[in-house]
Amino acid sequence: MIAFNHFNFNVFDLEKSIEFYKKALGLKIVEEKPAEDGSFKIIYLGNNENDFRLELTWLRDRTERYNLGDEEYHLAFVTDEYDNYHELHKEMGCICFENPEMGIYFIKDPDGYWIEIVPVI
Repeated sequence: MIAFNHFNFNVFDLEKSIEFYKKALGLKIVEEKPAEDGSFKIIYLGNNENDFRLELTWLRDRTERYNLGDEEYHLAFVTDEYDNYHELHKEMGCICFENPEMGIYFIKDPDGYWIEIVPVI
């Protein structure tokens, strides 16, 4: 057997990213791995719904934001509270693309990563 464990985003401002994921998706810190010398921090975010975790990696010596290329990838979350989340994300101003025909939309985190929000069907 093999199972998904986590997905990583490198982030420029760790505290800003943690706050975004907490507010936008209800994720909480489930594990922290700081370097002994303070050169990096790895934070795992999760929820009580499953074991999948989002890893946020912060590098102390990073001086500029990450280049995300053509942004041809994204992370997706499914929810049975689609309308509530859509309203929250609208209020937060983080919706970056909507596709009403498919019934989905995307939000953008502080570093520019796209996250798809999908309703339970």
